[in-house]
Amino acid sequence: MSLNKMSEDFEEEKLEWVAGSADAKERIDKYAKTQLGEDVSRSQIQLWIEAGNLLVNEAPVKANYKLAEGDRVELTIPEAEPAEIEPENIPLDIYYEDGDVIVVNKTRGMVVHPAPGHSSGTLVNALMYHCKDLSGINGELRPGIVHRIDKDTSGLIMAAKNDKAHASLAAQLKAHSVTRKYYALVHGNVSHDQGTVDAPIGRDPHDRKMYTVIERNSKQAVTHFQVVERFGDYTLLELKLETGRTHQIRVHMKFIGHPLVGDPLYGRSKGIKMDGQALHAAVLGFEHPDDGRYLEFSAPIPADMEAVLQSLRNR
Repeated sequence: MSLNKMSEDFEEEKLEWVAGSADAKERIDKYAKTQLGEDVSRSQIQLWIEAGNLLVNEAPVKANYKLAEGDRVELTIPEAEPAEIEPENIPLDIYYEDGDVIVVNKTRGMVVHPAPGHSSGTLVNALMYHCKDLSGINGELRPGIVHRIDKDTSGLIMAAKNDKAHASLAAQLKAHSVTRKYYALVHGNVSHDQGTVDAPIGRDPHDRKMYTVIERNSKQAVTHFQVVERFGDYTLLELKLETGRTHQIRVHMKFIGHPLVGDPLYGRSKGIKMDGQALHAAVLGFEHPDDGRYLEFSAPIPADMEAVLQSLRNR
């Protein structure tokens, strides 16, 4: 789907459905996604629900509302605001590229896609300049973006150049078949050589900018870790993601008492100073969306983080 087509689809429109017996107990966001098809993402539907654009029996509901037979669903699709995303000639450290996918080693400090306060200088701006086309599944603000890494996390990220490739890569992420390994420098001496953190993550009810381990309104999150090097009061870990929740590694490491060095949200004020968390997406592996061959890429730890590690070795 082209970006122009996506924009045309988002003219204001009112839709109505009545839930049947087969729809009973289905989540309302999943039900709406089924009705709307592939043109609209489930995350977009959830945003409409949060904004009050979707009503069940004339009343607003939450995205996890379970339907009952006979429920009347009304959805008002708002007219899309024109997106002013300009292609920008920003250098990219490209590790792989073909007609379906591009893999980039993102620098620390670069935002992945435009958002309030970051309308330029993002990875999407750079990709739009470099690539002739990007998938439109995630809409005009996030063309091609299949997964994200935080602004101050460096490392490998993949983007899709067409909708078929996007669907394949997204399905692999959902099936947990994508290889994602990170290096992180954390506070404290991690006593176990390896381990797994299996703890659900959701928004912190006390601070909407943060996430936390919490049982209510959360999603399963699993992080595997292995000690690479110990420095007494600091430890270098290799971490493998089984799930991909927002801030997952940062939240899980804080949860076990070993927050990331330099983390402005979840870290400690004392100790080594860094411009952002010491976290690097070092390995990315996936099946090519067209021919199925397995591709895996490795990016070295960035210079600023390597300098900190070397100073710890020299102590």
